[in-house]
Amino acid sequence: MTDYTTIKVEKENGVDWLTLNRPEALNAIDTPMVTELRDYFGNLQEDRDTRIVVMQGAGKAFCAGLDIKASQAGRHEPPFGGGMGFQGYLAEVYIRMRRCPQPIISLIQGPACGGGFAFALASDIRIAGESARMNAAFIRIGLSACDMGASYFLPRLIGTSIASELMLTGRFIDAQRALRTNLVSEVVPDAELQNAAQSYINDMLTTSPMGLRLTKEGLNVSIDAAGLEAVMAVENRNQVLCSRTRDAKEGMQAFLEKRAPNYTGT
Repeated sequence: MTDYTTIKVEKENGVDWLTLNRPEALNAIDTPMVTELRDYFGNLQEDRDTRIVVMQGAGKAFCAGLDIKASQAGRHEPPFGGGMGFQGYLAEVYIRMRRCPQPIISLIQGPACGGGFAFALASDIRIAGESARMNAAFIRIGLSACDMGASYFLPRLIGTSIASELMLTGRFIDAQRALRTNLVSEVVPDAELQNAAQSYINDMLTTSPMGLRLTKEGLNVSIDAAGLEAVMAVENRNQVLCSRTRDAKEGMQAFLEKRAPNYTGT
């Protein structure tokens, strides 16, 4: 699937600029958007050309969460979702985001609520615009705040105490508090979000393709590892794999010759 209607993907020098493209609905999540996001993130595993994904929202919002009007109106046939309906269908998007080997940078402006908040949480790096406001909105509409991976990601990112506050109350966290709690890496004017992302992109593109992919994988495994020995087993495996590539030899030679490496992905 490439003829997306609710998302837009622009490819530029190894970077996919992924835009949630329903600005008239504050990029709220409906079934077609979930279908397209499942397809996009599902294909990244075999995509050797895309090294980094930048996720952003069109218009004034990152993502306002579930499109409740569309859901209540029954505009789309309910998906099977592994027997869990729309719940399981959407949940798979966040799993695919973590599973894909490309680092994901989220650029957050305006509201990032519910499932939109979870998009940011499932990313690897988050940059907030000054207008960013995020919350676990699920609990404000009669549901549990433990949804779409929020109860997994949030305590690991900012600690259990603040995560409990945000999830039990549904309170918004603004950009400055998100920065103080290390939820985001930096806060910039909304108009500067893409420029801010570029510095991270530039640094990541100086790394070897396999090294970058295995670093994301290693971090994800380490978060849930049983202990030091389990983590080091993954690290040892990754380093052995990397050390056998031509890129590793090129990286070391470039260091000795005090020049930029020319990685080929081999």
